Amino acid sequence: MTAAAPARRGASRGRIDKREAILGAAFTVFAHRGYARACMEEIAEVAGVAKHTVYNHLGDKENVFRSALAAAADTVMAENLAVVEGLTAEGHDAPFGPDALRATLDAVVHELLLRCRDERSWSLRRLLYAEVARFPDLLEVVRGRGAGRLEQALADRLARLSLAGHLRPCDPAEAAEQLLALLTGLMEARSRLGTRQVPEAELRSVGGSVVRTFLAAYGPVA
Repeated sequence: MTAAAPARRGASRGRIDKREAILGAAFTVFAHRGYARACMEEIAEVAGVAKHTVYNHLGDKENVFRSALAAAADTVMAENLAVVEGLTAEGHDAPFGPDALRATLDAVVHELLLRCRDERSWSLRRLLYAEVARFPDLLEVVRGRGAGRLEQALADRLARLSLAGHLRPCDPAEAAEQLLALLTGLMEARSRLGTRQVPEAELRSVGGSVVRTFLAAYGPVA
């Protein structure tokens, strides 16, 4: 291996790190300023780079905005998918009965509510609401990276539980969509679109309500 190879890898890693810093800074600035009031100078300042570096990596302001939202959606999606991984009957020593099902749903729903309460998640949602008329395609871009993939993963887990008899026979995609609608709808109402911090006790109350409603519709037939 030549001495140039490690240097190239180092340069490549440095470029990736710089791009990630720019994307993070851009999302922060857009979240605070909105699209119209955000400027490339502030993004560069927050990222700790020169303004021309932002243009070199990501192009104009519109592309920076799109890229920043896509990167934020990827982060939110990864965190949510990690939570959904816990929705499985596998790994339990005892039979996966109604109590275990409820406890597992309680835990998963609570973690999803915590992710929903996260400032990055709310900032992403508010930016979409504010700018969807200007960038209508962004809704599908972000949905494909976030909510769409989360629904698919959740539907997969619910299908397994249904096939194992832990949930009644159902359309897993519809069940996943309804479960997420319960979560996001209640959180949007209680948090006033992210402008009010929902206390832990209230969050657990919301989670309990979501689980009871879901099991009333999809719980196993007695």
